Parts: sequence; structure tokens; C-alpha cells
Amino acid sequence: MPEMDIALARTPANTRVRRGVQAIRTLADLDRIESAWERLAADRSSVSDFAYARAWAAGLDRTQRLNVLAAGAPETLAIAPLAANRGAAGWLTLLAAEMYEIMDFPHADDTAVSELARAIVRTGRPLELKRVPADSHVVAAIEMAYRGRGLVWRQPAGGAPWIPLDESWAEPEIHLEAGRRSDLRRAKRQAEKIGAVEAAIITPTRAELPQLIEEAFHVEAAGWKGAHGTALKTDAVRGGFFRRYAEQACAKGILRICMLRIGGRPAAAQIAIESGSRFDLLRAGYDEQFARCSPGMLLTAESIGYAARRGLSCYEFNGNVEPWTKVWTRHEHACCSLRAYPFSPRGAFALFTGGRQVAIRKLRERFKS
Repeated sequence: MPEMDIALARTPANTRVRRGVQAIRTLADLDRIESAWERLAADRSSVSDFAYARAWAAGLDRTQRLNVLAAGAPETLAIAPLAANRGAAGWLTLLAAEMYEIMDFPHADDTAVSELARAIVRTGRPLELKRVPADSHVVAAIEMAYRGRGLVWRQPAGGAPWIPLDESWAEPEIHLEAGRRSDLRRAKRQAEKIGAVEAAIITPTRAELPQLIEEAFHVEAAGWKGAHGTALKTDAVRGGFFRRYAEQACAKGILRICMLRIGGRPAAAQIAIESGSRFDLLRAGYDEQFARCSPGMLLTAESIGYAARRGLSCYEFNGNVEPWTKVWTRHEHACCSLRAYPFSPRGAFALFTGGRQVAIRKLRERFKS
């Protein structure tokens, strides 16, 4: 099926800003909008950062190609960080959707987001947004753009836990329930029986990065993720992505490698980003040999305290709400997933190969209303 090009939208010369939509399909073209992307993503989650998307885009295989859309001219006002899947359906998905983080379209203008949504419809491709903020204008813009032009299925998706920080979090344990505080103290005593307990939040130099990343990967692989085959050390796609992103984040000075050593041996590790007023935890793991010492919890307490002492406003766990995150917080960012099927050959193919039940439910809801 031939690709559908997106024509530039033209508006009268006397409008405030001339708007248009540009399709970006090469890394060279992507690099040209880096400054605009950084401006739009300022103080948002690290997964909205240009470097995050660029690192994933650099590793796209033959099953996907870059299909980023940028709205606004001469100034870019909104960006849809998308990839196009090859095949009959040709799904559009968010770049790095495989990491299952909450992602949004970096934007400074709701009207520009609406233009992106209409441009997505015009591609004739089905769209899947796995986790987007429930209150994002992207959700409303997609639903509006597909009215009369396709079907949209929206459902809640798992939220992402976070802590709104203040100076009291400089001592994180005071926010724990009494039993959990006791557990944390006991874990530290157990660790001290093995050897000295040392925690460090490191801003690595480029020279230090390779060894620290290898160490963090090794620690993660020594835990349950290694046993389940999901550790970065054994995952060529995600591991390669994290190496590329770590290099770019290191160059920007925002990468943090958090390490807990017990008796001189690495027991727990975290890969995180400190940017703006946020601390974003992207990956964490611990060595099962030290499980009785709860090294993951000990290191989490250290990194939370670090973020609070730095005067940051939030500590983002990212990922999903898990039993261990509930120990620290009940706050979570609500999000939802969207699937959109345009009235097009590709949309019809996607609908009848993977979305029939969804469509039937949606049509029943429409006829009831």
C-alpha cells in the first residue's frame, strides 16, 4: 500500500502564526528539531526528552521507521513522536512505547496538537498510544479528529507512582508506616553485619560511564529480572537503547547512577535522570544475594533523600504502581490508552485482524447513546 504524504496546511498571511505539519523520517531531519523539542519538553518527564526519543529512534529495526510529526511554522509548537510499523496495517505507535512509560506529545499550544491529530487521521494508518496522561489534550484532540473519520477506543491504563517532595523528604523514613520504618532499620543492620554500607548518587563523566553502566546492568541481571530474561544485560533492544540514552544524558549532565555497596560489593543500582525540578527513576535492580538486606529499599531511601535535599519538587518512579512503590507513596499519575482505527484500507485491516471485539463494543456503546 503506498505511503500517504501529509500536505502542509496553509493559513492566511495575517494569522498570528502560520501553521503546518511536517513529517520527519530521518535521523538527520530529527536532529534539526532538537532545540524546538527541548523547548517544548522543558520540565516534563525525561521520557519526553529529545535525547530519549533520539536514542530509541537510532535503534529502530526493519519492522519500524521514523514518522515524527511536527506542527507549527515558522516556530514548532507541537511534536508527535511516532514510529510507523511496517506491514499491512502499518500501525503508528509512540517512539519507545516498548518501554511502557507514560508519554505525551511535547507541545506549547493545544491548537497545534489538534493539527497533529488531524494529520494522523490523514495518514490512513491505525494509531496506538499505550500510555498517555489522562488529562492530556492529546486524548481529546485524537477523539475529536476521528469523529466521522474512524473509531477510537479509550480505556484506563495503569498509573505511574510519584512523590510530591518537600524538605521533610530529606529523611524519607519518617514518611513510612511504623512497621516499614522498623523493616528498613532491620535491613540496614543486616547489611552492616556483612560489611560497610555505602550509598552514592553519581553524576558520571564520559570516562566513568562505561564501567558504571556495566556495573548497573550486572546488578540488575543478578536479580529477578535476570531470571525472567528481562534484564537490560540480556535484552539487546532495551539494553542498546539504555546505553545510547545514557551517553546522551551523561553529555547533558543529567544522568544519575545510584549505587549501594555492601562490603564493597554492588548490591543495588538505579539509573535515573535529574532535570529541572524532577528526579526520574528509569531503571532499578538489586542482587538477589543480598535480598535479606532489602538493598533496593535502602537505595530508594537514599535517592529520595538526595532528591529532596536538592530541592527538587517530585520523585518519579515511572513504570507501574507496584507493591514496593506503595511503601513510599499512594500518589499516581492517571493515564489511559488509545486505539484509533481510521476509515481507510489500513484501518479496516487493523480492525478486522486485531480489533473486532473492541470495535463491536464501541459500536454498541454508540448505538446505545
